[in-house]
Amino acid sequence: MCPVPNPLNCGLGQETDTFDRICDEYPYFTYNTSRKTHILILATTRSGSSFVGQLFNQHSDVFYLFEPLYHVQMTLIPRLSHSKNTADRRVMLGASRDLLRSLYDCDFYFLESYIRPQPVNHTTDKLFRRGASRALCSPPVCDAFGPSEVNIEEGDCVKKCPSVNMTLAADSCRERRHMAIKIVRVPEINDLRALVEDPRLNLKIIQLVRDPRGILSSRIETFRDTYRLWRIWRATGRKPYNLDLSQLTVVCEDFLNSVSTGLSQPHWLKGKYMLVRYEDLARNPLQKTKEIYDYLGMSMDKNVVQWIQTNTRGSNELSAKHKYGTVRDSAANAESWRLKLSYDMVDYTQTVCQQILHQLGYKAVSSPEELKNMSLTLVQDRTFVPFL
Repeated sequence: MCPVPNPLNCGLGQETDTFDRICDEYPYFTYNTSRKTHILILATTRSGSSFVGQLFNQHSDVFYLFEPLYHVQMTLIPRLSHSKNTADRRVMLGASRDLLRSLYDCDFYFLESYIRPQPVNHTTDKLFRRGASRALCSPPVCDAFGPSEVNIEEGDCVKKCPSVNMTLAADSCRERRHMAIKIVRVPEINDLRALVEDPRLNLKIIQLVRDPRGILSSRIETFRDTYRLWRIWRATGRKPYNLDLSQLTVVCEDFLNSVSTGLSQPHWLKGKYMLVRYEDLARNPLQKTKEIYDYLGMSMDKNVVQWIQTNTRGSNELSAKHKYGTVRDSAANAESWRLKLSYDMVDYTQTVCQQILHQLGYKAVSSPEELKNMSLTLVQDRTFVPFL
């Protein structure tokens, strides 16, 4: 072991000869000497994670990646969002951790092995949702947009930018002071322990949660084929006998396991975990974003503030047309599921997800009238203090 009281201080600019000598004598220590902050947004699909990702994507000092684990899943477990096979899950998680580790080190070549077809000369046009990352739509990766252009539309980036050169992407990553990655393909925070405890990383996890009733409603609207039987239940009032209930129960089980771990404050998560409810962020986006940045020890810049002001006051009609967009009336959107789900579906969800609803401070409704009464908030005031 490096005989320094705090090895993480190696290379931080100490004035003493002792520290310089020790760091020179132990070159095999590749600790995160620049103290780049590695941010991981841990979420599930349709929980508001794209919105949270943008809170970092818009920051001029942050290199942001949207769902790089998509490529691991498509290569190892194609066509399945969640494999129920334990062996498949173990392989997926191991590969995911390895890829995240290399990406946080700005090594993009490892990612190439999962992209299909494989990049030629480290260049590809198959990088998933490339346009969702400002860094991949900006110099040195793409010269189509000037530095003064703040709101680069994802579609414009895909149309105007050439294929992604992974070497240039890695250069862009190294130039920025921080890196953020959004993932929805790791079920629980326990699956990330090896990364959290890796001393080479300065990893900070933001676990995003949302009312399971809202997640279910959003998935029914977005994944229409996969959730076809749920739509039949909503339309007819009768629950199909062959309904895949795991589409709901797995969400609640993963939330419960992960949140219980995070809130129990194990030693390995100290200073590395913050729980954020989507509903809190939707109601007070500026205030909550500032809390998140304070936890990270980073300052918000004007681009983030401007993006929040522009993208949280849109119409719900617009958000309905763009399922993967982030422009919407965020406060109204947070509980819009109450107007879309039948009471029977809500009552069933409250029964199977009772524990996590209670733990996260979501109120149950006991009648169809309560469900539709939008003046009755279903989110209790609750503060989840980051584990410092």
